[in-house]
Amino acid sequence: MPAHYIYLILAVAAETVGTTALQASQQFSRLMPSLLAVAGYAVAFYFLALTLKAMPVGIVYAMWSGLGIVFIALIGFIAFGQRLDLPAVLGLAMIIGGIAVINLFSGSTTH
Repeated sequence: MPAHYIYLILAVAAETVGTTALQASQQFSRLMPSLLAVAGYAVAFYFLALTLKAMPVGIVYAMWSGLGIVFIALIGFIAFGQRLDLPAVLGLAMIIGGIAVINLFSGSTTH
C-alpha cells in the first residue's frame, strides 16, 4: 500500500478520535476529552498534509470527509445511542459508493 494511503487512513482515524472526543467533551467542559479532541485534530491535519504531497486536495478531502462521516455516524450509533434511520443509512452507503468509485475508476487519485 502506498504511503499516502497509509497517511490518509491515519488522518481519518485521528479525525474520528478527535470528533468522538469532541462529543464526549460536552462542549469543552471536560478536560481530558477536550485535550484528546484537540490532539486528534492536530494529528489528523498533520497526516492530511502528508497525504496532499501525493494526491490532489479535492480527492483527499472527499475521501477524508466521507470516511469520517461514515465512521462518526457508526460511532454515534454504537457509543452514544444516536439513531440512524433508513435515509441516513442509504446516504452513508452512497458516500461509501462514491469513495469506491473514486478509488476504483478515477485517475485523479495521485498527481
